[in-house]
Amino acid sequence: MKKIVLGVDGGNTKTDYFLFTNHGEFIDFFRGPTCSHEQFKNGYVGAHDAMKKVFDWFLPKNNLKAKDIDAAVFGLAGVDTPTQKENLERVVESLGFKNYKVVNDSFLGVKAIGISGVCSINGTGTSSGGIDDEGNYLQVGGIGAIVGDEAGGNYIGRCAIRAAYDECYRFGKPTSLTKIVMDYFKITDKYYLMDAISDGIVNRKIDYNYLNLQVFKEASLGDEVSIEILKQIGENTARSAGGVINNLNFKGKVNVVLAGSVWVKGNSEVMLEKFKEVILTNTKKDCNFITLNVPPATGAVIWALELANNKYPSEELKQIIVGNVEKELNRLEG
Repeated sequence: MKKIVLGVDGGNTKTDYFLFTNHGEFIDFFRGPTCSHEQFKNGYVGAHDAMKKVFDWFLPKNNLKAKDIDAAVFGLAGVDTPTQKENLERVVESLGFKNYKVVNDSFLGVKAIGISGVCSINGTGTSSGGIDDEGNYLQVGGIGAIVGDEAGGNYIGRCAIRAAYDECYRFGKPTSLTKIVMDYFKITDKYYLMDAISDGIVNRKIDYNYLNLQVFKEASLGDEVSIEILKQIGENTARSAGGVINNLNFKGKVNVVLAGSVWVKGNSEVMLEKFKEVILTNTKKDCNFITLNVPPATGAVIWALELANNKYPSEELKQIIVGNVEKELNRLEG
């Protein structure tokens, strides 16, 4: 019997919606704006309205209603606490879906690779999510530095500024980042550095991604401070991902999936080696480290297929899903 499944990958800037049959046949795809409640002044109401606006035309376009969707998985940014999860589950139910899961988007990387494992997100921000062999799942981090979320491109960019300020005023080690930061702020006298930083923060005009990229570049050229920053990122992400492993029940080898632009595009051996070292030392587990090279949205579709069919899809079926998702995203992104 043919069933219809929905996979949703909702980030802080965009949301991808995929419709498939439970046999892996592609039905339709749409990319819409964010549906994260954290991006709306009216919070969960805004999230509801954003998704309803899409479903009010996307589903009828395919002669479907929410009740026709046999299984749906919503991997959403901002599902970081039990309360947030419960509120967003109410949003999904109010939209008419019955058989569904609402999870943080970090879990999608796990299902894109296998039945269980841990996914370390290291992109603009950071968090870790894991699903064990018994189906229990846990997220560590996701709400800021207060819980150890000291990684991601924005944080690395801030570390570059901090390194420059430290060298100028706080007995910091000499670093090539100082000139880069001074040039970025268009100043030649460190006397004006605090003013430039303050103005950038207040007016939200600091390009953290640019400074993030400079840290990787200078680390590759041997700058000791940049190398230490990336080692710190490796350790911070490992503590979160390793915390997931130790608080769940993994019986055998653990898939540790690395996702997000910093992991996928950063290409830093020192960061990765520190990550592996801290994970292996503190978990005592045999781990299989995998960089996620398929779109996270595949994890949402694959998980929805698992819900619909009551079993994790075969490798052949997974590859069909991956191929169709990549085809649609490549077509959209040119």
